[in-house]
Amino acid sequence: MVKVREDYAMTGDGEVDIERWLRQIASQTYLEDEDQFRKACTKAAEIDLQAFREDRLWAPGSSSFRIGIEMAQVLAELHLDQASLVAAILYRAVREERVALEVIRKEFGDEVAGLINGVQQMAAISSIHHPLKGNVLGQSEGQLDNVRKMLVTMIDDVRVALIKLAERTCAIRGVKNAPEEKRMRVAREVFDIYAPLAHRLGIGHIKWELEDLSFRYLHESAYKKIAKLLDEKRLDRDGYIKRVIETLQTELKEYGIKGELSGRAKHIYSIWRKMRRKGIDFSQVYDIRAVRILVPQVRDCYAALGIVHTLWRHIPNEFDDYIANPKENGYQSLHTAVIGPEGKVMEVQIRTHKMHEEAELGVCAHWLYKGTDKSNKSSGYDAKINWLRQVLEWQEDLGDLSGLADHLKTDMASDRVYVFTPEGHVVDLPQGATPVDFAYRVHTEIGHSCRGARVNNRIVPLTYPLKTGDQVFVLTSNNPAPSRDWLNPSLGYVQTSRARAKVTHWFKQQDRGRNIVDGRAILEDEFKRLSLYDLDLNELARKVNYPEAEDMFAAIGAGDLRPTHVANVAQQMFEPKSEQLDLKLSTQRRKPYDTESDIQILGVGKLKTQVAKCCKPLPGDAIGGYITVGRGVTVHRQDCLTFLNLQEMEPNRIIEVSWGGQPAAVYPVDVEIEAYDRSGLLRDITQVLSSSKSDVLALNTLTNKDENTATMTVTLEISSLEQLARLLAQIRNLPNVIDVRRKRG
Repeated sequence: MVKVREDYAMTGDGEVDIERWLRQIASQTYLEDEDQFRKACTKAAEIDLQAFREDRLWAPGSSSFRIGIEMAQVLAELHLDQASLVAAILYRAVREERVALEVIRKEFGDEVAGLINGVQQMAAISSIHHPLKGNVLGQSEGQLDNVRKMLVTMIDDVRVALIKLAERTCAIRGVKNAPEEKRMRVAREVFDIYAPLAHRLGIGHIKWELEDLSFRYLHESAYKKIAKLLDEKRLDRDGYIKRVIETLQTELKEYGIKGELSGRAKHIYSIWRKMRRKGIDFSQVYDIRAVRILVPQVRDCYAALGIVHTLWRHIPNEFDDYIANPKENGYQSLHTAVIGPEGKVMEVQIRTHKMHEEAELGVCAHWLYKGTDKSNKSSGYDAKINWLRQVLEWQEDLGDLSGLADHLKTDMASDRVYVFTPEGHVVDLPQGATPVDFAYRVHTEIGHSCRGARVNNRIVPLTYPLKTGDQVFVLTSNNPAPSRDWLNPSLGYVQTSRARAKVTHWFKQQDRGRNIVDGRAILEDEFKRLSLYDLDLNELARKVNYPEAEDMFAAIGAGDLRPTHVANVAQQMFEPKSEQLDLKLSTQRRKPYDTESDIQILGVGKLKTQVAKCCKPLPGDAIGGYITVGRGVTVHRQDCLTFLNLQEMEPNRIIEVSWGGQPAAVYPVDVEIEAYDRSGLLRDITQVLSSSKSDVLALNTLTNKDENTATMTVTLEISSLEQLARLLAQIRNLPNVIDVRRKRG
């Protein structure tokens, strides 16, 4: 059944009694600073009153402040921290633009402001709506899958998702008397997006409430029919369950098992879903009568199961061991169906108290153990977020655990971003995708015609890396013609193989003469930047498997051959060995690390390493090192509580370490940059160098005041010619840069 909203502490004139309500909240979750919490309530109430005076925005009995405290009440039941509750109280005021987010940041801190900002970003899913074209919630299951994945990609802090769930819970509770169109829209959104999110986070009671309330509006007749059948059987069922509990309590006590027993309410939507899935009627739903047994330890679960099966005959194929084989969202319990007293079928669930807390609170359960020490929450909290990232899969039942593992590998490897079209459809792309990739993902002709892009109503360069939640509008021309620069990986216009294949195909359709001209120009430019001169181009063509130079130029112009590959071959053919960026060079310098283990210790030469016994990190875990006295470096997981304490107490003894085999070789290269002098030029160049992860060994700048030019010579450490070509292209694209090239000695 749906959850009945609790009454709040009220004054005699019908207003919220903040002091009484504060005491009520403090009894449910720990408040670090009651004065700040009281200040948030007072501010939200004042903002709400001002809004009411200005335009009577809220109907009697409803207000942004009331919604805020209702959200906070939901979060308090989940035992969340004070920052989450304060963010919930103030969220609607920020959302309705009654107060600026920066004001909240100044008065309540970065943590609260960050949580509110995160919830606002998630609200993009609801705000992308076009009455004439539908919205994202009216799309296919594939679109829904993208929306759900996009939603979770936005979540950097799991508390943001919980605040959003609280907000949607209050929304679905409050639409009973709303117009039917709004009621159906909110119900569909909650059912399609937020109930599955609550399920995947493992928050049982929120999931059940969202499912039942949205089902109530989406399938009203079915809801009322099942609700009526439940009410008619309620008294008989309650009496029966009471007798079963008395029998079980006696037996458990005889065997020395301390168990807490209760009847378990079956939710209306889950009854309807089971009837539909199995093709049965109401009388054949075995778990209408249900008992839950909570015991201290796992071994007690199986002992209690033996007692239940000794008392009553169990029904074949109706036993599930979710302790040995937990559900994807971490749920653990024993489920069995038996023929109980009077020959009536009933379900029995058996779990430990800790399992029950996880089932009810999911990712929130760790807050129960944090006490007053904030440092204790980091390890469990980060681990649970990592769990969320890994196991998120939105289908109710994949059915095949091996298939789930394969899907998770794909998801983690691809690292997708999810963006909106102007119409509100969701498009998924790989991490780092650009507006050009987006254009080709939407339609080939849009890609060919792409000349610019607006992201979130702001003009951006075509190399702009898209982020989850962006809304992208492609600016097109009437003459479809992609740029050859898009095929140059050093320039960063195209990241997806789909878009690159489309561009390549377009150029293949053009005449050979034009491809030869364009290919020659591209290759000459590449050679110039890398200081490669006096080459026998016909011999070079044969080395890259083309009969003559013109064939090589045509292939480059058509996009079949990459100029960086040709430059690599040219260097190996015509440069002295001492000048090549070859992996066997004597000039290479390896960054030292402990070669006797699988752990790299950057910048310190050989040191003994040992794995910390407190957290026992495994390859793939995020790790950090602590320099001990006489025992080398101890390697901890980064979320290890011991390591976190060491970071705080002795930060000078913390060292960066990482998993890996042999490190890549690096080579010194001189680069010369010519540019018109301007303010911030050096800063922009060093930012490019930093983002490319190239170590700078030396940098010299010579300024010509008469011509207002600057010449810079930079000595870098790079690992490959491709990295150098990409770096030179990025520097060349900076404003005021005239030329950039590799410098010979």
